[in-house]
Amino acid sequence: EDQVTQSPEALSLQEGESSSLNCSYTVSGLRGLFWYRQYPGKGPEFLFILYSAGEEKEKERLKATLTKKESFLHITGPKPEDSATYLCAVQAQCSPGTCNLHQNPAAGDLE
Repeated sequence: EDQVTQSPEALSLQEGESSSLNCSYTVSGLRGLFWYRQYPGKGPEFLFILYSAGEEKEKERLKATLTKKESFLHITGPKPEDSATYLCAVQAQCSPGTCNLHQNPAAGDLE
């Protein structure tokens, strides 16, 4: 069964203190792993999509990496505006017409 697990569920950082969020997955053929950021009262904002193990993408203080079983969202030197909920979602390989986006049920909060 396809599964996505994000940890930690909540993370409190001091300004300038670096850390990471983890998104581990078990899927039958990865088509893409997505990271989103969501501010209170707003819709999710797309950050990254990663397609293959070893891939890395960077945007400002955020860096996403992907392995065969998990992805990390690293934040370096966070600022108050980075306080948000960070979500990962995985799209798995599937037959035409049966594709589903598997979103992690737990939100990763960064405060």
